[in-house]
Amino acid sequence: MNYLYLLLMVGSFVIPIILSFDKKLHFYTRWKVVWPVIMLVAITYLLVDVIFTDWGVWGFNDQYYSGFTILGLPFEEWLFFLVIPYASLFIHYSLFLYYPQWKLDVKTSRRITFTLLLAAAVSLIVFHKNAYTSYVLILLLVALAMGYFDKLQNLSEFYSSFLIILLPFFVVNGILTGTITENPVVWYNEKEITGLRIATIPIEDFIYAFTLVFFNLLIIERFSKYNRVKKS
Repeated sequence: MNYLYLLLMVGSFVIPIILSFDKKLHFYTRWKVVWPVIMLVAITYLLVDVIFTDWGVWGFNDQYYSGFTILGLPFEEWLFFLVIPYASLFIHYSLFLYYPQWKLDVKTSRRITFTLLLAAAVSLIVFHKNAYTSYVLILLLVALAMGYFDKLQNLSEFYSSFLIILLPFFVVNGILTGTITENPVVWYNEKEITGLRIATIPIEDFIYAFTLVFFNLLIIERFSKYNRVKKS
């Protein structure tokens, strides 16, 4: 039995969790907010994950996971929604601790947001019959709208940090979609995606990752802002 998926999740988690105790970053002090939010967002994504797996929109190769499943999903898939958001948020906050000037200006962020909103809306019309494509586009429209009405503050930062987050994403998601294995760990029903891929990764996965991490970030920042106002 192959534990590739589990090893990927452990490997993605070890370094961020150790560096969370960095004397300058002190990311562990955010855990009381970060972990509840991660779990809240994970639940919403996992509900659709369970449904889509049951419908055959995507599935998992039992050669590469432990064999233990919960509601039809590999245990490792449940870990994915805890590990990947945590590692991504760690990268985001680390980046702006050491490079606070990295974020885009509001004007540029607004232009990017309008462009993405328009592209997502048009794409949703074109690919409305593709379940996974439609799902991620709806998520993107909601995420961008929430980010815009949040005065673009979080989007201005996240557009920049997501470029860095994409580096480990390429490695992890590339392995999951078959870059080093004969068959992919996670497979997709070609009828439910556009068919556009970067290497082995469906273009939908990039949108999925963007929304997953951004929803976590947005809620964390909203909650943190509420606590700061309440304490003052």
